[in-house]
Amino acid sequence: MERITKREGLRLLKEADILGLGMMADRMRRRLHPHKRVTFIIDRNINYTNVCINRCRFCAFWRDMDDRDAYVLSKRSLFHKIRQTIKQGGTQILIQGGLHPGLGIEYYVDLLRSIKERFDIHIHGFSPPEIWYMAERAGLSLRKTISILREAGLDSIPGGGAEILSDRVRRQISPRKIGKHRWLRVMEEAHRLGMKTTATMMFGSIEEPEDIIEHLDAIRRLQDRTGGFTAFIPWSFQPGNTEIGSRFTGNGSRFHPATGVEYLRVLALSRIYLDNIPNIQASWVTQGLKMAQVALRFGANDFGSTMLEENVVAATGVRYRVSLGDIINAIRGAGFIPAQRDMYYNIIRLWDENGQDDKEDHSRHLQGQPRC
Repeated sequence: MERITKREGLRLLKEADILGLGMMADRMRRRLHPHKRVTFIIDRNINYTNVCINRCRFCAFWRDMDDRDAYVLSKRSLFHKIRQTIKQGGTQILIQGGLHPGLGIEYYVDLLRSIKERFDIHIHGFSPPEIWYMAERAGLSLRKTISILREAGLDSIPGGGAEILSDRVRRQISPRKIGKHRWLRVMEEAHRLGMKTTATMMFGSIEEPEDIIEHLDAIRRLQDRTGGFTAFIPWSFQPGNTEIGSRFTGNGSRFHPATGVEYLRVLALSRIYLDNIPNIQASWVTQGLKMAQVALRFGANDFGSTMLEENVVAATGVRYRVSLGDIINAIRGAGFIPAQRDMYYNIIRLWDENGQDDKEDHSRHLQGQPRC
């Protein structure tokens, strides 16, 4: 399959038959992943603070410092959450928070070191807006900041804070947050230092199809240069308890939450357009288990995380919850073999075609990869 252009991508997004688009995406998935495995990871989202100066209009999670329910997570609570995660078979924590004006880079270094001193677990943490804010407050370059965090124990960086990589949209939904080019700069610097990251896209707020293509093209071009993205995760905006959800009047832009069909359309196009990113992740957190299962035939090859804890989407009132068994059964029900992975997509545990847990030691797959 030849690489599609921005114009072709826009045409597919606007005009393609949904089933035809899904078939195109499924063909690409099978080409990139000819085996029948669908992967997932066991981890936990830990939000160390909900205090954030950005006050994004699409976010229901942020609080001001003097709000009654503002918090900074104690180490005791943090360590308890990590112990629970490991006890349930988790290999990773995703740790993110707001841009807290009272926390300097010393806080983050101490946080990372204290975790690594106590636990053998992969830390997937701090979105580009957080890292940019740390660097700015400390008066350090991005490279130096990321290096300091990496030395303290940061293993990889999540794709949070991307929303839509169109400054036209960002000026309306998150005017205080870093722009498109700064987000991309953080990711490129991390890749140049040898760190792997993921990329995300939040759609279904006020963007137009052209903005979605701009986002996908920016991710594809950076991946061409660095190869540092392991996966792409598109997810739909949840309007509950947000400023946009209640009232938005930004420069005549319209508010149009994404339907399930629109989610599948964007997911399928993502698989087709991002031909250089190996993994596309379904989002049961925003779409529910059944729609995520359908997504496995629209280009997704990864079921994301068991997500033992999730707070940001839950703040909007959307509270899908699934167990490990739910994920395994959903993958099997779609005709695939469930496989637990790590951040680098090494297989940790495999369930065979007959539904039996393959307890073979998969540690050989981890050779040459960072410890998780």
